[in-house]
Order: sequence, then structure tokens, then C-alpha cells
Amino acid sequence: MGDRTSRLCVLNAAGEVVEEGSMATTEAGLRARMARQPRARIAMEAGTHSAWMKRLLEALGHEVIVANARQLRLISHSSRKDDRTDAETLARLARADVELLRPIRHRGQQAQEDLSRIRVRAALVDVRTRLVNAARGLVKVFGHRLPACDADQMNPQRLAGLPESLREVLRPLLEQVEALTARIQACHQELDQLARQSYPETKLLRQVTGVGPLIALTYVLTIEDPWRFARSRDVGCYVGLRPRRSQSGESQPQLRITKEGDRYLRAMLVQGAHYILGWRGPDSDLRRWGQQLAARGGKNARKRAVVAVARKLAVLLHKLWTTGEVYEPLRNNRCEPAAA
Repeated sequence: MGDRTSRLCVLNAAGEVVEEGSMATTEAGLRARMARQPRARIAMEAGTHSAWMKRLLEALGHEVIVANARQLRLISHSSRKDDRTDAETLARLARADVELLRPIRHRGQQAQEDLSRIRVRAALVDVRTRLVNAARGLVKVFGHRLPACDADQMNPQRLAGLPESLREVLRPLLEQVEALTARIQACHQELDQLARQSYPETKLLRQVTGVGPLIALTYVLTIEDPWRFARSRDVGCYVGLRPRRSQSGESQPQLRITKEGDRYLRAMLVQGAHYILGWRGPDSDLRRWGQQLAARGGKNARKRAVVAVARKLAVLLHKLWTTGEVYEPLRNNRCEPAAA
């Protein structure tokens, strides 16, 4: 699938190519071609357009499989990769065995719309960060520095100690930062209200200190259906926090995490892990376990501990969601005093 056109390959029951071509990647183009198509099994790669195309094709009566292209080395690492070849490969794999496509599951339209609210806030935060960094960099060129503060505290008043000419140059930049901060705060309030009114299950997740409304809502909207996982431990793999594995014989090298799944949810979980292990984090089983990992030493011990705590946090949140249990921070260490 492309932004403008998508490639098509049709196989008959005998596996023979009976049609090849392209169609516009629009609702009208898709309807014009697929409404007259007898009910068929349709395979497509996951991508920007796959969610709405899947919903439309299923409404037309077709069986739709969305393939995880990252798991299909036959396509992603092909030396003859082009849209025509990829379309035929997808068709042949779908005809042979659906599981070969490593099919993924799209979230519902309402969940996708609500998740877009979170992505809008994330985009605003990213723009604000870039503007603040630009302002700090421009000031350093002249031998000055802006006061140290959080991004949401950056405003034109922070220019007070600079020369008049430099203040006038940077004022529009920091006025824009101030406006973005107000918009980000409004987004945060809207998301908090959305979580309380439409997704009451986020309250279960917010029992864990370090998990606020933003992390809880992102988790619920991304997972959507907690019962899709047979075990809570599977969520750590789903968000890409599982170490890669390349075992062969006696060789079992230590590899980095897979970084599969939703990147933003993974970043949110890592952010929560930083809080749990930080100086503001209260005593808990999760904090103690992470501190033990970090204390083992080594160049990257602290980073590995943060990732491990993020993975444990993903599992813990799923468990709280599915069981509805009351969170006990020191469940495994009820009789032990807090570490000094």
C-alpha cells in the first residue's frame, strides 16, 4: 500500500495469478474495485492505511489479514523487493497458511480516535522541547545562559538577565513556548477527564505510584482488550521490552530489547520506571527489585534496571487490570523494614 496507489495481485484456487494491477488508496478507489470482487481472503501489510482499509473491506464481506511485515523476512529482506513482487508474495503466503503472515490486530476506531488525542499532546510536547532547546542554544552563542527550569516554566520572563537586543530577538520564541505550554496543560486536563469518564479501568492502573492518567490511558487504549493475552507476562513482549534471542548450541549472547510494538507506550512505561527508581519513588517491591539490578554494577547497570522495571510494570498493570486487585506496594516484603 502506498499513499496514492496500492498494488494488487489476485490468485485463484489453483494458485495461478489471474489479475495484477493497482488502485487508488482512497475509500472511493477501494470500493470501486473491491465491491464487485467475490468474497475473498485479502492480505495486506500493516501500515498507515491498513486500519481503515481493513474496516472497509470487512464491511464489504471479505476476510482481511493484516501482516506484520517486520516478521516477514521473505519480504523485508528480499533482494528483489518491489510492490508487484510483495503483493504476490503476500497472496501466496495467505493462500498457504495465515499464520505465516504473523497477523496483527488493529484497535477499534473509537480507541484509535482517543489515542490520537494522546499523540497530539505528544507532538505539542516535542515541538515545545525543540523550541526551548533552540532558545538555549541561541543564547549560548553570545556567552549567556537561560535559567535552569522545566519546559513548562519557560516563558519571556526568563529573558530578564539578557541584553535588551537579545531579549527582543528571543521573545517571540518564548511566547510561542508559553502558548504551547497552555495548550499542553489543556490537553492534559482533557485526557484526565476522558480517562475518568470513558475508561474507569485506568483507576486500577493508577494505584501504582509513577503511573498517572497519561500512562494509564495510553496503556488501556493501546492494549484495548486485556484478554487478548493468555498471560500477563506476554505484555512485556508485546511492547518490545523483551531481550532479543539468538541462541545456537552453547552460544547465548546478551542482546538488546526487541523494541517491537507501540513505541510511545514503551516510552511511557520507561518514564514510569524512571520515576519508580528515582529519588521521589516510594518504597515498593518493584523499586527494591530494580535497585538490586542496578547495584550489580557494570557500565549500563542502571539502564538495564530501568528497562527491566518497565517490563515488570507492563506486566503488573495488566495483572491489576484483569484481576481488579488492590495494589500492595510491599506485598512480597510485608515484614521487612524499608531500606535506608
